[in-house]
Amino acid sequence: MTFHFEATLTARNFDVSLDLAPGDTLAVLGPNGAGKSTLLSIIAGLLRPDSGKASIGERTLFDLSTARPRWVAPHERGTALLAQEPLLFPHLSVLENVAFGPRSKGRPVAESRTTARKWLTATDTDSLAARRPGELSGGQAQRVAVARALAAGPDVLLLDEPMAALDIHAAPLMRRLLKRVLHDRNAIIITHDILDALMLAEKVIILEDGRITEAGRTRDVLDRPRSRFAAGLAGLNLITGTAHGEGIDTAYGLLSGTRETELLPGDLAAAAFPPSAVSVYLDPPHGSPRNMLEATITDLEPHGDAIRVRAGELAADITPGALADLGLVPGTRAYFVLKATAVTIYAA
Repeated sequence: MTFHFEATLTARNFDVSLDLAPGDTLAVLGPNGAGKSTLLSIIAGLLRPDSGKASIGERTLFDLSTARPRWVAPHERGTALLAQEPLLFPHLSVLENVAFGPRSKGRPVAESRTTARKWLTATDTDSLAARRPGELSGGQAQRVAVARALAAGPDVLLLDEPMAALDIHAAPLMRRLLKRVLHDRNAIIITHDILDALMLAEKVIILEDGRITEAGRTRDVLDRPRSRFAAGLAGLNLITGTAHGEGIDTAYGLLSGTRETELLPGDLAAAAFPPSAVSVYLDPPHGSPRNMLEATITDLEPHGDAIRVRAGELAADITPGALADLGLVPGTRAYFVLKATAVTIYAA
């Protein structure tokens, strides 16, 4: 079913509106303090905004726009919030933890346990049914928490960085599990990991300073970012400027590339390209390369097997040997050179 949400909370500088079509999974990305957890808390009914309304299908979760505001209690909303920590009841077995959701809705004990076993099987945790939470590993506990959330039969599943507390071995298992159980299910997942967004979500929003700065299909947003944060997640340089001839005029010089959209002279445009496609020189190279941008180096940092050279908004990945040969340090004036074929230009 459809999901609609709009809310403002002045104390947190939060003003967000979004919609989900039936079966959509939405990834929410953004820096710390952007308002991601605020979004889930308002949807779940744990935090009351100043204004707004939300609905699942024809059912209202809250509506603060009328003379008689409506606010549905968290347990009556048809949502389930899965936090970073499993938060299982320590005194109950795994089976009874998962059966808690349907039992809290007044379902008979036998029916609740049948539902619990169904979701324990779906999450590959049925063999753990008799254990207590203290006997589970972190990955096992989080899978049980997923089963408990799903057993409650939520119309919208809310996941707040579900892989954040897992180790490098448990996280891939959880990701594959979520890929399976979220199919055709309305869900909103907060994550800092681009892999989560690509694997689990059809759509993505970028949240910054309590506002949505980008929204669209996951692949489109990450392939053609229009915000610095999205470009950083996608591992791309994002340089903006105005359309000029076959390229765009930027603060670093004229940048040519492949245009994906029609641009008129003077239009605001963006250019995206990977740091690995950029070479760095102390002097202008021979041969008059198509793209040669001049900038002052601001930072040097390890990046895998390479060294990432930053110059304001520009970034280039070079080898440690090249860094030693060039003698680059912050404050060095350098030339960043790349082929036009590595650059994609589109409307900003």
